[in-house]
Amino acid sequence: MDMEISADLVKRLREMTGAGVMLCKEALRASKGDLDGAVEYLRKKGTKTAESKAGRAAKAGIIGSYIHHNLMLGSLVDLRCETDFVARNEDFRALARELAMHIATSRPRFLARTQVPPEVVEKEKEIYTEQVKAEGKPPQAAEKIVAGKMESFFKEQCLLDQPFFKDDKVSVADHVKALIARMGENITIERFSCFAVGE
Repeated sequence: MDMEISADLVKRLREMTGAGVMLCKEALRASKGDLDGAVEYLRKKGTKTAESKAGRAAKAGIIGSYIHHNLMLGSLVDLRCETDFVARNEDFRALARELAMHIATSRPRFLARTQVPPEVVEKEKEIYTEQVKAEGKPPQAAEKIVAGKMESFFKEQCLLDQPFFKDDKVSVADHVKALIARMGENITIERFSCFAVGE
């Protein structure tokens, strides 16, 4: 028989993690009402939770902003979630601020590699192919070298592929997925802009 989980316990876990009501109840049942165990359960759900939420509509959200201390560089990011409850959560708002700061410092041109125009991809491949030829690399190695250079291009130019500025061991996409797992609902970066005086 399922153990009864009090509304107060669910509320406390939601405040600690930002996860949804149903996910909190599931975690508390799995941990037999132990809050620390429930937090650990939610963390273990990790990217599996993020992937299962990916198709859900994210219509709530906030605009995150960052202005550099010299007032010559700034950025905006449109960060979406499913509910106003999550949009008001401090962790969600912190993510928006961090992403805006990351965008200002890392200056991505595109959100995701799927949004890079085909003509840009072809031009980059052409440039890298010419570079490899000029270096006299054997043809069998050239394709792998060009592929590696394209991967580096995506990691440099696409926000979701970039190493997160606060922890370069994870990508921006993985950093967002970690919060999706904790919050229990879909979070997406809809769009962003970066502004610099003189550009």
